[in-house]
Amino acid sequence: MLDDLTLREVFHFRVSLLGAVTIITTTIIALIVLLSILIVYTPLRNILPGYSASLREQLIDESARVDSLQNSLTLQRQYLDVIKQLAAGTIQSDSVQSLDSLQRVERAHIAEEHSEVTEAFMAQYEQKERDRLLLFGNVSDRSIRHLYRPVRGVVTTSAKPDVRLYGTSIRTAKNENVMATTRGTLVSVERTADNRFTITLQNGAFVTVYRGIAEALKQQGTQVEQGESVGLMDGEHDLTVELWDGGQFVNPEEVIVW
Repeated sequence: MLDDLTLREVFHFRVSLLGAVTIITTTIIALIVLLSILIVYTPLRNILPGYSASLREQLIDESARVDSLQNSLTLQRQYLDVIKQLAAGTIQSDSVQSLDSLQRVERAHIAEEHSEVTEAFMAQYEQKERDRLLLFGNVSDRSIRHLYRPVRGVVTTSAKPDVRLYGTSIRTAKNENVMATTRGTLVSVERTADNRFTITLQNGAFVTVYRGIAEALKQQGTQVEQGESVGLMDGEHDLTVELWDGGQFVNPEEVIVW
């Protein structure tokens, strides 16, 4: 390059084939690196195939997380409102239903501490339950030939009537459906001290008792068909199933194909 006034050489450079190839290669690599950075660290990647699905899943997870936080905040506000009203003396402590969950937790801890008195009470309660079931009817539906499997899982504890263990325990997966073994009526849907459900299904004199259900899907008095879902499991606790025919114990493992 020359100066227009003095015609002196200002600077010069020599272009060769190797130099041109080097410059072009360097430029291409720099562009690739810059494009990769833009794709990885900017929202530009969302227009590429495959990334939109992950973004949708992320949005769903975030929405669920926001809903959970909103529910937690709502419960916390309600709890604080109850505490404020109690402190102000505007309501009586016996009428506070928001504190029932705390009482259930305390009862659950007490229930876990087994003693001789507890065992005696449970034995007496089971005897009363069997006597009560006899009042539901003395004519069994003899058309019952096959019982529907109450839940999919693995048997962890078998029934042992000689030691007064009448239930068969089954380990299940999370959100597994608990299904009716026969058609009939849900004569009892009760919440236990450990915040779980015990459901009793009656068909004539044939009775199925489910213990340890995480969430009940039907109300007491509901008519259900064989195989219809009555509850859900959480995957952390076992489902215990008892079968009674006219007040007589029936081993679930002998009449149900697991």
